[in-house]
Amino acid sequence: MAIEAKNFLYKEEDGVARITFNRPNTLNSITFEVYAELRDLFRTLQRVDSVRSVLITGQGRGFCSGGDVEEIIGQLLSRGPKAMMEFARMTGDFTRNICELRKPVVAALNGVTAGAGAAIAVASDFRVAAEGIKIAFLFTRVGLTGADMGVAYLLPRIVGTARALELLYLGDAITAERAEQIGLVNKVVKAEELEKESMALARRLANGPAFSQGMTKVMVYNEWTMALPAAIEAEAQAQSLCMLGEDFTEGYKAFKEKRPPQFYKPSA
Repeated sequence: MAIEAKNFLYKEEDGVARITFNRPNTLNSITFEVYAELRDLFRTLQRVDSVRSVLITGQGRGFCSGGDVEEIIGQLLSRGPKAMMEFARMTGDFTRNICELRKPVVAALNGVTAGAGAAIAVASDFRVAAEGIKIAFLFTRVGLTGADMGVAYLLPRIVGTARALELLYLGDAITAERAEQIGLVNKVVKAEELEKESMALARRLANGPAFSQGMTKVMVYNEWTMALPAAIEAEAQAQSLCMLGEDFTEGYKAFKEKRPPQFYKPSA
């Protein structure tokens, strides 16, 4: 399935779909069109077998600075409540599609990560940040609730309730190093190494057992609302499905033959 992007850069390589925000003059702020196209892209990627992991990053000094002030906020103030609700639901659909994609998503935070950019980061499965970048959940700073695009659902599960409330109430920017201390990012690397490190992670995930990775992601999200007995039973059912799959057979063969498993075999 050929994918053509209009509002950002898109490239597939070695099983990795690379998405790059390319509005560096505005720190990669997002417009209505960008939101809508990304929402649809993440829904489509579920059906693209050639894509086994996703990498999101930005050009220039920003990963993503959030919604464009003039093209979104300025317009919304003149459109009325119905348009505001439609917009809020669209942005939520975008991050929900990231969370529901049964493939690993890596956010390579190359610069300013704020507002909707921070929401995209927490919706991703992995966050690799360049040294010294800033991350901020700015919603309350502009008179909005910190509960936006799934952030109030996701952030407390990543950093804990107390830290989440601190970040969402105050809206203060924190460094990548502080974000790593509180568990908001997985790894901090030198800026010149961000590309190599994040792509290496995305490729490693792309070469992994796709079905079991997808099942793991589904189960982690599903079990948040389950009681323990239900969770244990659901895991037993999920594990049984994985045992029936070819990746489990390959893992066993590789162990017996004392070699790395080859879960992904690219087409010739």
